[in-house]
Parts: sequence; C-alpha cells; structure tokens
Amino acid sequence: MKVIVSLLRGVNLGPHHRIKMEDLRTLYLSLGLRDVQSYVQSGNVVFRTNERSLAPLAKRIEDVIEKRYGFHADVILRTTADLRAVVARNPFAKRREIEPSKLLVTFLSQHLPKEVCAQILAVKPNSEELHLDGRELYVYFPDGLGRSKLFATLFGKLLKKEGTGRNWNTVTQLLKMAETLEAL
Repeated sequence: MKVIVSLLRGVNLGPHHRIKMEDLRTLYLSLGLRDVQSYVQSGNVVFRTNERSLAPLAKRIEDVIEKRYGFHADVILRTTADLRAVVARNPFAKRREIEPSKLLVTFLSQHLPKEVCAQILAVKPNSEELHLDGRELYVYFPDGLGRSKLFATLFGKLLKKEGTGRNWNTVTQLLKMAETLEAL
C-alpha cells in the first residue's frame, strides 16, 4: 500500500470552511483509505491506499468534502517519495539563518504554464527569496508573511487559487509521519 500525504487548500483559516480534523479523518476512512492520521488543524492528512492514480482520488475527496460540508476545497496529494524529494530539493537547506516557520512551500496540483512561471520569476521581491521547482514554489519570508507585498502579488494575482502552502516545520513533520507509516 502506498502512503499518501493530502493537503487541503483553504480549510480552517478563519470562520469559513471549517472542518474538524476528527471529522476529516472519518471522511477519509469512509472512502476506504487506511491508517488515516491528521496533523494540526489546516487540513493535512496522511493515509494508506491501494489507489494507483492520485488525480481521481483527489477528485473523489474533493467531491465528498463539497457534498458533506457545502464548499469546495482543493486536495493536493503527494506520495512519500514526492515529499521526500521536496525536502531534498529545498534551496535553503544549507543556510543556517533560515527560520523554518518563515519558509513556505506552496504545493501545486500541476506544473504551471510557462508564462505564469516567467511572471513569478520576474517578480522583484524585497527581502524575500523565491524558487520555483516543478510543482513546488519555495518562498522565504524573513520578515514574515504579514508584512510581505510579495505574498499578495504571488497568491493574489499570479497563482490566484492554485496550490496550498505549508511552512517548513509542517512539511518536515508530514514527511516524518509518512515515513513512519510507510515503515509499518
């Protein structure tokens, strides 16, 4: 059985689109997924499945969430190997001054069109640094997200509703959970 990490976009960020993690785990179990675990309240789920193709599985999860909760939440799935590669490709890994809570990885459901990639790479950040690598965008916000003009440009104008972000601490914890489940 494959171990999969599921990342939901836009849940539990405010008073809207609320899902209790216990309910989310139950929902995943109802889809025949096994050994379901959640991490923090932002829609991170690790589970086992026999499914071979992840795109139809993501769509099934999205449909059930929409039917049950009355709103759409994008679901982005990564295998343990995918997440391990995300960690290995971290362009900031060798820099000691990087604060993990200020490093955001945005997971995209697919590769972006070339013109959008070019627009992202043409953005002139202030103190922030960004690296686009396949289906992930790594952005370091040394002054935090709240003060960043880059954040609004990237996620408001260029990416719109594409992808979902997790800070580095969450990314590494999800990998740890996936690898532990995989070892069982």
